[in-house]
Amino acid sequence: MGLYRTLITDNLQSAGYTVTFLSDTAVTLDVLQNQLDNYNVILWRTNTYTFDHLTYWYVGQRDNAATEQTYASDVANGYVNVNAGVLGVTSDFFSNHLSSGSLRNVTLVVLVSSDSDVLAPIFVNAGSQSVIVCNADITLTFGTIDDLTASLFSYLATGQDVYDAVYHTVSPYVTITLNDELDNNYTPPFAFFGDSTVTLT
Repeated sequence: MGLYRTLITDNLQSAGYTVTFLSDTAVTLDVLQNQLDNYNVILWRTNTYTFDHLTYWYVGQRDNAATEQTYASDVANGYVNVNAGVLGVTSDFFSNHLSSGSLRNVTLVVLVSSDSDVLAPIFVNAGSQSVIVCNADITLTFGTIDDLTASLFSYLATGQDVYDAVYHTVSPYVTITLNDELDNNYTPPFAFFGDSTVTLT
């Protein structure tokens, strides 16, 4: 995330949070299943892919025999995909492993990935107070979504609630008038589930 990682870290620290970054192979199935409740705010940024007509969210963990054995049932049911070298999980993985109340300490989850609105009800049912999602296909390539995510956290860090932070991130793009009719309007694909009055300060 480059500079955007620094901006988000600064914003969270200014709101009184200690920030931990897990990247690449440090993001594991065990983290997703057992450790998310150790955090008040979770930002998960990942890509998706389709395999055998199922959508998978990339995990950073690499495939190995021990993991396949530990999660044999999930692999057999297609909830964990081992064919990409890097593990991927479906929404069913989260449905099966995040029980009611398992995220009772989580105030906010921000899911920066394509069509993450599918995951939001699972995180809310597990106990997260609020979930901000991307409700469309996104690309992580050009930095646009990272810039918007940094803006979102800057609003949250100043005390705005989830509703206002999403609104102020999205609305400037909705109200833009284009000079060239051949250009397309862009609406940032942010939405929220759960309690819209949640604040981070």
